[in-house]
Amino acid sequence: MEINIYAAKTQLSQLVRRVADGEEVVITRNGQPVARLVPVAQRAVTRKLGTLAGTIRIGEDFDAPLPAELLDAFEGKA
Repeated sequence: MEINIYAAKTQLSQLVRRVADGEEVVITRNGQPVARLVPVAQRAVTRKLGTLAGTIRIGEDFDAPLPAELLDAFEGKA
């Protein structure tokens, strides 16, 4: 959306609401773009390593070969 600077001054609250909803607003002076309102990029949430330590258990045989009948089922042979 484009809007001239005078209208932008009088409608700033509405423009900010639209930008917060994801829209981009270009402000013009004498028909020439002079500024752009865009939403602030959200900061990536920093993940804390080790928060699930001790809560997940992996079986000793997790990488053991599958039984033949189960492997056949996965391969569509059953």
